[in-house]
Amino acid sequence: MVPAVAGDGDGGADRSAESAEVRRFWQRLGLPGLMDVHTHFMPERVLRKVWSYFDALGPLTGGVEWPITYRAEEDERARLLRDFGVRAFTAMLYPHKPGMAQWLNGWAADFARRTPDCLHTSTLFPEPGVEAYVRGAVEAGARVFKAHVQVGAYDPADELLDGAWGLLAEAGIPVVIHCGSGPAPGKHTGPEPVARVLARHPRLRLVVAHMGMPEYEDFLSLAERYGEVRLDTTMAFTDFSERLAPFPRRALPRLAGLGDRILLGSDFPNIPYPYLHQLRALERLELGDEWLRGVCHHNAARLFGLPGH
Repeated sequence: MVPAVAGDGDGGADRSAESAEVRRFWQRLGLPGLMDVHTHFMPERVLRKVWSYFDALGPLTGGVEWPITYRAEEDERARLLRDFGVRAFTAMLYPHKPGMAQWLNGWAADFARRTPDCLHTSTLFPEPGVEAYVRGAVEAGARVFKAHVQVGAYDPADELLDGAWGLLAEAGIPVVIHCGSGPAPGKHTGPEPVARVLARHPRLRLVVAHMGMPEYEDFLSLAERYGEVRLDTTMAFTDFSERLAPFPRRALPRLAGLGDRILLGSDFPNIPYPYLHQLRALERLELGDEWLRGVCHHNAARLFGLPGH
């Protein structure tokens, strides 16, 4: 059962109670807080277009009703993550056409300057000049990149991206990549295109978003084969996703075995349930407190060189 959440008009006491519950979760584990590698901050007009798309039940949502739980202004969203005890988060933003990535990177650099607990996030697209602007973002301090194969409708193994992948592999900068075929398949989603990228760049630190949903086991296999591949938990194991693309119980031992390379992700603010539900969904896998400590904090702290791991 997904916990109830207050509507946008209630605010105050309900959000405080929610924050207290989230804090109790990580305090019970003896953690200093949470690390969330999959949260969305982007220019307001872009984010509002994303919300409009979710509201319209378009093909990229699989036509599923998808209410946005945390529809609020930027400052309020960042404040709520801090109230939850999230020590570091990201600004996952992504282009859907050429000529957009560099502009988004400029916005994200400014956001990182005024939001010190946000890991400086950048993005990319297969287009002429991509290697140059990726290099510029790295030199400007980018800590993580976002690639969205489904929305961008591109092949991650496109030769135009080859130099950029090589640069990021050499720099050791993680890339959170939405490459699974959920919630709806795209022309280039699935494990095969990503496998071609990794064959060329085996040291590339890919973080497969949503556990590779629904091709969970294929992406677990890639992580078992390549030591720098990780997976984030975004929306996986929740009641919402289990109805659409259930995680196979037979794969739980593999999930446990990769415990040092599974990272907490939430998709905040664009989730159709309370933030706490993602944490409870991880807890009910019954893989143990040590596994939860790694997933919810230590693994990301180690990956990004942050204190407390």
